[in-house]
Amino acid sequence: MIHSTAVIHPRAQVDSSTRVGPYAVIDADVIVGPQCEIGPHVHLTGLTRIGARNRFHAGCVIGDAPQDLKYQGEPTGLRIGDDNVFREHVTVHRSSKAGEETVVGNSNFLMAGSHVGHNVMLGNYVILANGALLGGYVSVQDRAVISGTCLVHQFTRIGTLAMMQGGSGVSKDLPPFTIARGNNRICGLNIIGLRRAGIAPEIRLELRKLYLHLFRSGKKLRAAVEEAREWCSSPLSIQLLDFVAAAKRGVCRDVSSRDDLDDPDDPEAGID
Repeated sequence: MIHSTAVIHPRAQVDSSTRVGPYAVIDADVIVGPQCEIGPHVHLTGLTRIGARNRFHAGCVIGDAPQDLKYQGEPTGLRIGDDNVFREHVTVHRSSKAGEETVVGNSNFLMAGSHVGHNVMLGNYVILANGALLGGYVSVQDRAVISGTCLVHQFTRIGTLAMMQGGSGVSKDLPPFTIARGNNRICGLNIIGLRRAGIAPEIRLELRKLYLHLFRSGKKLRAAVEEAREWCSSPLSIQLLDFVAAAKRGVCRDVSSRDDLDDPDDPEAGID
């Protein structure tokens, strides 16, 4: 189960059912759960805890030090759940402060060359396509899809079942169930994702009405949120409203909106 060229520190804890490929390196403080597959030239390091049935393809570097100038070499953590796939040359960095963790949930698919920065919180069933990059402290909720070469700025939130089109970038929060296009823009609901998730037609219809009200009515976003609370009834609509209301970095705007309508002296300018 362990190739003769693999280097495993005597203190590392690797379940006996896990396969370790040639030239893999597993450092002292790593714990690997059952039935994992660790491919050739994979490096597992840091205070890294790995659950069951995870697959690491060739060249992954998992748990290395954060790319943070404030980091001073403290022992910091990374926690990975079950049933994740890490394709070739994926990098996942541990947290930047002692007592904190970078977290990867369950059943996520990280494609070749994607990067998860320090202190990221990655939910479940998330897809990161080739070359997708998540900055530090990014939060990605369940079933989000981040397409190839997408960029997510540090501290940004990506909502449940949101999707980023290839090559797009966000430095503002991407609301649940929406599709990102270009830079900090959204272009509608992720209807295909909602259908595949089994969301009922009447709930999708309410979400569509809510999207139009929030992002295409021309109203200030805070006012539109409060108005929508009067008639929204589904849990998903309330989830969308709560996400938008909690935004600290602002929220991505619809492609139809005009930046030149913002008043720089308005405290709400740019929030939508």
